[in-house]
Amino acid sequence: MVKQTYATRVFTWFPFAVIGLLQSGNAVAAEDGPTIAKDSIQVMAFTFNVYHKSFDTWSWVPKLNFRVNGPIASGSQLYAEFNLPGGAPIKFDCKTGEVKKGFWWKTECGARDIPEDRGITYTGNVDFTIKMRNELAGTDATLFTGKMKVARVHSNEHGPKMANHFVYFVDHDWNLPIGYVFLTPDAVTKWQRPSFSAAFWFRGDFGIFEPHLFYQGNEVGKMFLGNMEMGKASCSTTEVENNTSQFVDESSAPQKARWSRVSCSFPNVIAWDKTGEKHSMSGQTGSAHLFSANPGEYELKVLWKNHLARSIKFTVGPEGKFEGDVATANKLGSDRVIVPVQIVGDQDGNWNRAAWKTEAFYGNPLTGFTAMP
Repeated sequence: MVKQTYATRVFTWFPFAVIGLLQSGNAVAAEDGPTIAKDSIQVMAFTFNVYHKSFDTWSWVPKLNFRVNGPIASGSQLYAEFNLPGGAPIKFDCKTGEVKKGFWWKTECGARDIPEDRGITYTGNVDFTIKMRNELAGTDATLFTGKMKVARVHSNEHGPKMANHFVYFVDHDWNLPIGYVFLTPDAVTKWQRPSFSAAFWFRGDFGIFEPHLFYQGNEVGKMFLGNMEMGKASCSTTEVENNTSQFVDESSAPQKARWSRVSCSFPNVIAWDKTGEKHSMSGQTGSAHLFSANPGEYELKVLWKNHLARSIKFTVGPEGKFEGDVATANKLGSDRVIVPVQIVGDQDGNWNRAAWKTEAFYGNPLTGFTAMP
């Protein structure tokens, strides 16, 4: 078993699986059977530079990442099935391990697990399912049903024999208005003193993100020792990278056909503090901001390449927990709280602002969610 970070980069492909413990900060309601965390599902089109043994035309096959909340019984096998109009379905197994209730299993499959002669050139809507069979128990259950939109753009190669060198990708514009707020356990005190985190999607190159959290019109979570800021908030972790597997012609590919989710951490914004310890230093100005002592409305503003690019508003209750969550009602399957994201400016390019209504979570739009204008 190979352990990797949460980011998934198409350029370096090999199957992996990771086992983890379900967190308890924003409790995930565990069910008796296995369930898929919907926000963990990432479906991509992996481009082969060959089609039916001809290198003049390129093709694609599915690549899939997802996380399953246990229990997963001994002898179980996860697998996926992609149904193409007028063609035979593409089926493939995903590495599967036994997992007890309260733990999760993350896996990645498809791409080079699928023979090149199964590559296709179709673009448009593709239905798919994620299933789990157990031949020991004689069961075969569907865990998720979805739909993705496959498109293509020309590669960065040009010439007489390269007219059909298309790079394929899955359109993920539906992700942009959907963000997440969540708590992260402290490295030492764990859930006695969890800190605030947020995540959102963007299109194109990473650049530099600068997060700023406001409460009642004032920025919070700022602490200094002399002129040095301590525990500065940052957006330094790219959780997911939905890139193409081949280089594209950037002049015709919107934002390089690249969608990514970045996570931002706020070490000085604390949900609650049950440690009873003093967390300050001599000469320190400013202090940690406690959600539990400051309930109400918050706004996260994010600068991207020195320009305002995101506004995320959310509400905190008197115990320091997030309110107005639609994730539970939609059985998201993770401990994160869904919040609408306002896209400010034009750094993401022209994108489909209505995609979330029908395409969110691969054809499983959210009930009770309304995107920001």
